[in-house]
Amino acid sequence: MAEGGEQFELKFRIFDGTDIGHGSYSSSITVATLKQRLLSEWPQDKTVIPKSASDMKLIHAGKVLENGKTLAESRAHAGDLPAGVITMHVVVQPAVVKKKTDKNLSGKQKQVHCSINGERVLEK
Repeated sequence: MAEGGEQFELKFRIFDGTDIGHGSYSSSITVATLKQRLLSEWPQDKTVIPKSASDMKLIHAGKVLENGKTLAESRAHAGDLPAGVITMHVVVQPAVVKKKTDKNLSGKQKQVHCSINGERVLEK
């Protein structure tokens, strides 16, 4: 962990209410570094497991934290409790895999064949 700056005591709550990654973190640590640590500590018995840090979003005070920002830049705070533990929420959202649709298969439109009164009709 990075030295210097204010220290925050954080815990991260995942989808089922389990808290992970409880510890003291420097205000100069980046969100991307936090995500990497959480990925390495992720409980393997869960139904939802992120494959990479980019599958996770950290949310604090209703705001999604940006990877390149530090905790200080993200304005993480414990509110009025000077020694309070900050709870951040972790949302796992795997990257969307683009499916091939009928229209983008080789750039051709899907052709529909049907028969009306014994005649074959071709629709594009």
